[in-house]
Amino acid sequence: MPRLFFGLEVPAAIRQRLLEVKAPVSNAKWQSSEQLHITLLFLGRTEEQNVAAVRAAARDIPVAAFELDVVGLGCFGQPRSPRNLWVGVQPAAPVAGLHDALKGRMESLGFTAESRAFRPHITLARFKRPPGSVGNLLAQHGESVFGQFPVNQFALFESKQGSAGSMYSVVERFPLQGSD
Repeated sequence: MPRLFFGLEVPAAIRQRLLEVKAPVSNAKWQSSEQLHITLLFLGRTEEQNVAAVRAAARDIPVAAFELDVVGLGCFGQPRSPRNLWVGVQPAAPVAGLHDALKGRMESLGFTAESRAFRPHITLARFKRPPGSVGNLLAQHGESVFGQFPVNQFALFESKQGSAGSMYSVVERFPLQGSD
């Protein structure tokens, strides 16, 4: 059973800038360049016979292409005891609109979305217990601008667990309205 999610790919130049944030922090598991993305909607383990329906439902989403700024560092949890370190994206509204459109279509197929509020971000590091503090990183990069990029498509990814963490591969890309 493939483990699937929808997401946005981040251009290589921006991923490279994000990797430069990496610093020694206790119990941090830093993401590799290939792992940096923006999750739109996590589907989880999906029956093979349902993958075609997922792909079909994701086509022709009525969301226009948009630009995203990758800016600002933050964390989930307290800076002295974080669960994740992330970089934000702005504006959040078009990403949230795409999330909502996908969520509605996937719920019609029987998928259940997470109940917590959607907050678009790029995860830079995850932390094991006890985590080290990211206070210095937040002070240094809290307002940093990492770049801007056009979003003219989104992708369905398959996630496979490996010794170096999750590896993601694109199953299919879906153009947004107004993209070439």
